Amino acid sequence: MKAIAPPINPTLVLDTDCVKLWTVEEYYRLWELGLIGVNERCELIAGQILLMAAKGTNHVLALRLLASALGTLIDDSVAFISTQDPIHLDDFSEPEPDLAIVRGTILDYGVSHPHPEDILLVVEVADSTLKIDCEVKAQLYAIANIREYWVLDLKNRQLVVFRNPSESGYRDRQSVDATGVVSPVGLGNISLSIAAMLPPEKK
Repeated sequence: MKAIAPPINPTLVLDTDCVKLWTVEEYYRLWELGLIGVNERCELIAGQILLMAAKGTNHVLALRLLASALGTLIDDSVAFISTQDPIHLDDFSEPEPDLAIVRGTILDYGVSHPHPEDILLVVEVADSTLKIDCEVKAQLYAIANIREYWVLDLKNRQLVVFRNPSESGYRDRQSVDATGVVSPVGLGNISLSIAAMLPPEKK
């Protein structure tokens, strides 16, 4: 008989000091032991294993458009585009952002995943995940000192740009609508249209 998860009680608050936090090493061990199913899409965030939302067609199309637009602007001898691959932030966090621009070439990362100092830009595409992307992940990336973080907000057709990281979060947050352009810091003199990242509006 298949186990049924108990209903979540919203009034139940756990003391975080009593919660087991997983390290990256333990997380991979769970995979090896088969305790995380091969078809379960998840990532390790601040010692907690988070299930990742299913990606709809709009999400997939936006990510392809974004990767294609950035790919024409980036010198592949200096950096490359990584999509939905792990980045190792610390011993307790290994998220899999929708897109990251990583220093060097893909052959530089045959032994370990990229670390914060290797990351020039992180992007999450948000359709149903806007709150966690703009709050939880924004703080996670800021603490890791990721210089620039974008959230492509599909529902509101805008790009949320986070810059100037600190231990308490990003100091600068700006929303750019579909008519605007953005110039990522640390990538030279390039500009990208927000409209080029967004799927066509449905009529």
